[in-house]
Amino acid sequence: MTRRQLKPVNYVAYGLNDILGAGSMAVISGWILFFYTTFCGLSAVQAASIFAIARILDAVASPLIGHISDGLGSTKIGRKFGRRRVFLIGSIPLLPSFALMWVSGQEYWYYLVTYVFFELVYASVIIPYETLAAEMTDDYKQKAKLAGARILTGQISAIFAGILPSWIVTVVGGKESAETFLIMGSIFSAVFMLVVFTVWFFTWERDISELSEEEVKRDDNWSVAGTLKTLFKNLSSTLRIRAFRLHLGMYLGGYISQDVFNAVFTYFVVFAIGGSVVIASEMMAITYIAQLVAVAAAIPLVMRFGPASMYRIAILLYIAGIIALLTLYLTTESFSALWLAVGVIVAGLGRGALNYIPWNTYNYMADVDQIVTARRREGSFAGVMTFIRKATQAVAVMSVGIILEAGGFVSGADVQDPQAITTIMVMLVAGPLVVLLFGFYVSTKFKLNKETHEVLMTEIERFKCGQETPPTAEHKAIVEDLSGWSYDQLWGKNPVGR
Repeated sequence: MTRRQLKPVNYVAYGLNDILGAGSMAVISGWILFFYTTFCGLSAVQAASIFAIARILDAVASPLIGHISDGLGSTKIGRKFGRRRVFLIGSIPLLPSFALMWVSGQEYWYYLVTYVFFELVYASVIIPYETLAAEMTDDYKQKAKLAGARILTGQISAIFAGILPSWIVTVVGGKESAETFLIMGSIFSAVFMLVVFTVWFFTWERDISELSEEEVKRDDNWSVAGTLKTLFKNLSSTLRIRAFRLHLGMYLGGYISQDVFNAVFTYFVVFAIGGSVVIASEMMAITYIAQLVAVAAAIPLVMRFGPASMYRIAILLYIAGIIALLTLYLTTESFSALWLAVGVIVAGLGRGALNYIPWNTYNYMADVDQIVTARRREGSFAGVMTFIRKATQAVAVMSVGIILEAGGFVSGADVQDPQAITTIMVMLVAGPLVVLLFGFYVSTKFKLNKETHEVLMTEIERFKCGQETPPTAEHKAIVEDLSGWSYDQLWGKNPVGR
């Protein structure tokens, strides 16, 4: 079967979706807790609980969306509009819900409902979208370029997420206020609608004829109850793939460290070192500019040296940036924008690579799964990955809210007492370091790279041709290390996904 050729416009269009993916999350992770506690009268625990509840509900909904998209090819809608991209076009009218989150003066339940609703709309785009790289190509380099296009675009959008509040305050000509964030939310809502339509227009899926009969047919699990049953089966089955387990460890190590850092960074700037919201906004933008540079550098470096080694270098850079910020707090009596910028730039260089590398390796997880199950389950992997990510993110941010309040943080106060400042610093430094060191350790076990992926794809083709004996001991060892299964149990001779 001849596959469509990827052109520059396809790479660009595919990458644009991370304006929604990374852009919205950059806005939320950087500003939502601060917005709730400063302009909406919510306590730190109430604000964090909204974030956590939305993430937990999303964590359940995401694998469900992934499973439904995997099976949608058996329906009229799926055959006509695609089993993945139909979710994209259907979500466009709902994306303005992002702006509703940034209306001040409402009750707790308003913020909970608007946040949860946007999270579900977000998941209905992101989960099918995350399968498209594997749908559009099997080529290692093309998948790496798609991942790079995605993360580069995400970093650009994150820059605007950081700097927009500062610009809006300047244009309005006043002090930062709740209106600043509402304007920002409205701008992003309009942009989200445009980019999702562009992604839908310039991407594609595998032809139905390329899917196995088992993947296309409707089965007894297509009911709601059956779908939920299959969902939980997918949760356990995908975790039986060794490369995916290691990939998740690296992904969570890089991303949870940023969740905690982002949640407390504005508090650090405003209360710990005497800055302002505008300065925090500018520093976020500088961080994301550094991340953009790091992603651009990481794309060729990962292809040359492999993802695991570059991941470890990125972690060391991030840790160095965090230590620089701690040193600034401990040694500087007056505010220093220069040294603050140095710290966030070094941290940003590490963070950018940590953002790119897991999404680079993710694109190959369905290939590893295929040699185990003899099936393509991109949607299931996207759903499970998001489930675990959102569940752990909910715990991380909820913990930040609880610890801040327990540490004496007072919502709406212009100045915080020394105990609260110390709590902010502990969260900024210790929180990220713990998960970064965990990710560093996991990366030492991760062996997927360009060379091992080529062996993997060769063995998949051999299994498709009915050849079930490894050509060399090296090939056998590589696929067993990636899959976590013995060679004679591969290609469906195991209970995974059954």
